Amino acid sequence: MHMIDYSASNLLTVSVHNIGNKTNGDDLHLSHTPLNTSDFRVRDLLFKYFLTPFVNPEFYAFTSTNGDFHLNPLYIFASQIFENIKASHFNSINIAKHLFEVSVHPQIKPGDLFVAYFSKLFIENETIDAIGIFKSEHRQAFLKLDSTEDGFIIQYDDGINVEKLDKGCLILNTGKDSGYKICIIDKTSKSTEAQYWKDDFLRVSPLKDEYHQTSQFLGITKDFVTKQISEEFEMNKAGKIDLLNRSVGYFKSHENFDKEEFENEVFQDTGIIKSFRNFDSSFRKENEIEVADNFEISPQAVKKQARVFKSILKLDKNFHIYIHGNRELIEQGTDPDGRKFYKIYYKEEN
Repeated sequence: MHMIDYSASNLLTVSVHNIGNKTNGDDLHLSHTPLNTSDFRVRDLLFKYFLTPFVNPEFYAFTSTNGDFHLNPLYIFASQIFENIKASHFNSINIAKHLFEVSVHPQIKPGDLFVAYFSKLFIENETIDAIGIFKSEHRQAFLKLDSTEDGFIIQYDDGINVEKLDKGCLILNTGKDSGYKICIIDKTSKSTEAQYWKDDFLRVSPLKDEYHQTSQFLGITKDFVTKQISEEFEMNKAGKIDLLNRSVGYFKSHENFDKEEFENEVFQDTGIIKSFRNFDSSFRKENEIEVADNFEISPQAVKKQARVFKSILKLDKNFHIYIHGNRELIEQGTDPDGRKFYKIYYKEEN
């Protein structure tokens, strides 16, 4: 699991700039010096705000429009910071200008951009320095109570909620020769205008590690079972759920993935295996996906993907049947009156 431990880390420098939306006529406000973070309480809150959202992150690497990561502006700025930490604030200005230039969609929210340098982050059994880039797009109102001799005075202000990081990335000082190793947070990534953070600003692509390979293949399998298999074979919903359960079961019970072994254990039928191979090949070409036929399985990726492998059989609005195991213990049929039914066999009732 890709847990990030920052208990021994130090926050060496933080710069902040305000990024407007140039399409909407907003400005770019740059600071002249880094923030003063000498207050230990401020530092603790910044650590919490910046780093706690990165729980079991996926890894990416820099790329560019033509695939050469050396031309990516953020790769260049990050390299200069890692080479000389004194260049952090100067390059934070370059990073802010770059974000301002790509913030052209009218619905992109203005916000505060933080650029931080962390020493001694511990991740994947390695101690690594990292550059953090974070954008806060939402301010929240809060109340302050101050005590007096007569009671209390209530005031209000607005600020950043340290429990909610909108957008962020950690550029780890490892893998420089392949575009660095990068973790990403984007709480609004489902909206079209939000794609600018990953695609236009950062310009990254997933690393082809065991997590990526496991996630991609499970995703292909899910699409085949839920969208394609009914086009060629007679299979009811219970049969599809059984295939999904067997797919996840294979990944949970093996340390290493072997494509041919997976096909035989999960699909079993030669016709379905042939159909899956055709679907898999077409899917990879259409989506420009590269997945090896043999790789080490990532338990973290299996756990995450298993959440979307539905094992629920929904019957009208009356019944939900959760299918977790032996497909042979449930039968489907139709009675003489034309009513559909499922017959379920069991040994014990809990």
